[in-house]
Amino acid sequence: MKHKTIEIFLFIDALGWQIVNDHNFLTELLPNRKKITMQFGYSSSAIPTILSGKTPAEHGHLGLFRFAPDTSPFKKISEMAWLFKPASFWNRGRVRHHLSKLLKKLYGFTGYFQLYRMPIWKLKFMDYCEKRDLFVANGMENIDNLHDILSKNKVNFHISNWRLSDEDNFGAAGKAIEEGKNFLFVYTASFDGTLHDKVKDFTAVQNKLDTIETHIEELYSKAQEYAETVHFTIISDHGMTPLAGTVDIMQAVEDSTLVFGQDYGACFDSTMARFYYLSENAASVITEIMKKFPGHFLSRDEEIKYGIYRADRMFGDAVFLLDAGIQIVPSDMGDKPLNGMHGFAPEDKNSFAAILSNTPIPEKVENVADYFNFMTERAKNL
Repeated sequence: MKHKTIEIFLFIDALGWQIVNDHNFLTELLPNRKKITMQFGYSSSAIPTILSGKTPAEHGHLGLFRFAPDTSPFKKISEMAWLFKPASFWNRGRVRHHLSKLLKKLYGFTGYFQLYRMPIWKLKFMDYCEKRDLFVANGMENIDNLHDILSKNKVNFHISNWRLSDEDNFGAAGKAIEEGKNFLFVYTASFDGTLHDKVKDFTAVQNKLDTIETHIEELYSKAQEYAETVHFTIISDHGMTPLAGTVDIMQAVEDSTLVFGQDYGACFDSTMARFYYLSENAASVITEIMKKFPGHFLSRDEEIKYGIYRADRMFGDAVFLLDAGIQIVPSDMGDKPLNGMHGFAPEDKNSFAAILSNTPIPEKVENVADYFNFMTERAKNL
């Protein structure tokens, strides 16, 4: 017996509005399409927003790391920083990857965890936002996520395992349909990696989109076998901005008279620096240093607009956002620039996300946070 309707929501990381239009992606299959304002930040903020409908100010996830010495779980490992020398060895990508896996197991983290380039000696000052798997039941502590809402409403659903490859997740989605699931949230992340490396290579991007399109057509056809009607919607979190230059903010601050952990704390993400002021003159010194860099400190109004304002200043006393295309190198995320990066101002033309569907898209779906209610409302109608 066929379902009356199968709802499929496919998340394609970094499928920006600009790319959708440049490549005329799935215009016939999914003719309803809309430009969506990204959630300020990175995947670490966008994914919990998609899964909960809440902003970073509400769910507490902005950058992966935040300066929080009192709650840092890494104090013991940081005390052994002398073991992790020379830095040239311990900063290698593969070494960092395996060390991250070891620490993840040691600390019992179930969410996405990577050290990236965060110095070991700084870890004692840092807390990490994604200790839990955001996709499973009770994955966001006191906030209901997609899994929680679907369970409460007794929806027969499938949510992808974010650890698997795109191919495996498409395969698992097809199997879920065969098993009788009629609401699917399918997760794919590899397009983001392609764009970080080849955002300016039109042919490489098109080839990747062609591969994704093949998977989509197969999944769509599978769903048609098991339902009278298939609602298929693609959502994304942000676009990708080509590299326009680099700046070394970290060194400029370290060259000052300020001492990390005593006068200031900081998280140097790829496109923004988040400062925590611990001494009386830290704000004035850092403000003066930052005048030479292309960007600006977010105003309170901007923080509120972007959904990151918190009175407790969890995300930093001041957030300096770089101009579009400029990357911090080195940063806590890496020591080399990427050909493409996201996390710039949501208003930048390359920042906008996209939603594509074979059904009409409600006018109220304007921001990444709006996906959640759209998905849960559709699920209730099954």
